[in-house]
Amino acid sequence: MLIVETVARIRREFFVKGKSIKEIVRDLGVSRNTVRKVLRTGETSFAYERTVQPLPKLGPWSGDLERLLDTNERKARRERLTLVRIFEELQGLGYRGGYDAVRRYASAWQRERSAVAAAAFVPLSFDPGEAYQFDWSHEVVLLAGVTTMVKVAHMRLCHSRAFYVRAYPRESQEMVFDAHDRAFAFFGGACQRGIYDNMKTAVDAIFIGRERQYNRRFLQMCGHYLVDPVACTPASGWEKGQVENQVGLVRERFFTPRLRFKSYDEMNAWLVDRCIAHAKRAAHPELKDRTIWDVFETTERPALIAYRGPFDGFHALPASVSKTLLVRFDYNKYSVHAKAAGRPVDVHAYADRIVIRQDGEIVGEHARRFGREQVIYDPWHYVPVLARKPGALRNGAPFKDWALPPSIERVRRRLGSHGDSDRQMVGILAAVNSDGIDAVEAACAEALAGGPISRDVVLNILTRQRQPPPPLTITTPDALRLRHEPQADCARYDSLRSSYGTA
Repeated sequence: MLIVETVARIRREFFVKGKSIKEIVRDLGVSRNTVRKVLRTGETSFAYERTVQPLPKLGPWSGDLERLLDTNERKARRERLTLVRIFEELQGLGYRGGYDAVRRYASAWQRERSAVAAAAFVPLSFDPGEAYQFDWSHEVVLLAGVTTMVKVAHMRLCHSRAFYVRAYPRESQEMVFDAHDRAFAFFGGACQRGIYDNMKTAVDAIFIGRERQYNRRFLQMCGHYLVDPVACTPASGWEKGQVENQVGLVRERFFTPRLRFKSYDEMNAWLVDRCIAHAKRAAHPELKDRTIWDVFETTERPALIAYRGPFDGFHALPASVSKTLLVRFDYNKYSVHAKAAGRPVDVHAYADRIVIRQDGEIVGEHARRFGREQVIYDPWHYVPVLARKPGALRNGAPFKDWALPPSIERVRRRLGSHGDSDRQMVGILAAVNSDGIDAVEAACAEALAGGPISRDVVLNILTRQRQPPPPLTITTPDALRLRHEPQADCARYDSLRSSYGTA
């Protein structure tokens, strides 16, 4: 093979120094044909490229080898054979060549297959209301003065390119349910298909091709909104390329520079405003004379499946109740009603609240906390326990800084001078279960206006309130009034007696 330096020297010797071909051959030790080839073609470099690769032993078996490689590629990853095993199977068919030839052929086959798949893409087009794409991203914000990594749910309508984003502390299943409900309420409806990656909150198992075993609760949500879920091929982000691009756009336009908010509610309200503002300002990538918002309002919104109302999107877990009426969930503890003590409960975790049920009845409900080792009390859960231990009202942890209604709090302070003030106050609080907080507060206000305060006074007022009111006096209409009102005359009865006696 001619090297570049030899080609350059031949050209200089002939064109610059004026030497003949015979002299160049003698000086450089190359053939006449080589010198003539350089001078006639005018090329500055020559490379030998083999057009046909000879396969003296593997050639007759190349078709069988490609069949084995293709069959192996279609299997699940954990079931695929190694190249050594494929070589052994080829030997079983009669191949007598070496392993290196098989390895080189398989490498070239894999490169060619990968190049074709990687270089070619089919542009996608979606009808109005046909599909949406869903994904998550992680963003950094300053939340209540603390640098926080938030999880942002992205939903994008494939036809109009309108999108909705919302931030959450987690990517758990209840957050997925809440994000879908809020997005569908924002758009005014849902699409026929939802395109997802293989997130664990939706997919339990991945099979060959597009076969998936979806999570039962996720399928319930899709059934509620009448959506057909479609999962992408693993590691094939281009199948939901619109929402993948949206992640970068939102990060650049919304979360740069770093945002500062007091709470998630404030941040999410701001994000909704930005989604609308961007849709009204940005041009549609295909219909460039119209904005995204215009295409959404006129074309896609009428084609959406009507919003079905909120899905009961909770993540259920069994739990036990401690002797202090606490249930542990997600590194925190929540109180339950005293009647739930000693028996298992079900924790229904929503995106913003925790509902605890026992035998289908709610025994506790709290706003959800996302910190760690926090204890969330509802003092009313412990009031039945105070009937046996009234002294706990003074130092019990659930009753620290208990904000009672104003009249009940005033009665509590007035009872502080009594020796059995805790017992009397427990008796008043226990009446809330039967009469309600409003009735007890009204009775306390009436007792405060009347003079001396005690449990018996408040309970007596409540008893009077429970008594039925006196019957109303009915006014007789004029049309039913008697013209001659009867007069009481006992002599008329004497006449009746006398007439019957005569008979």
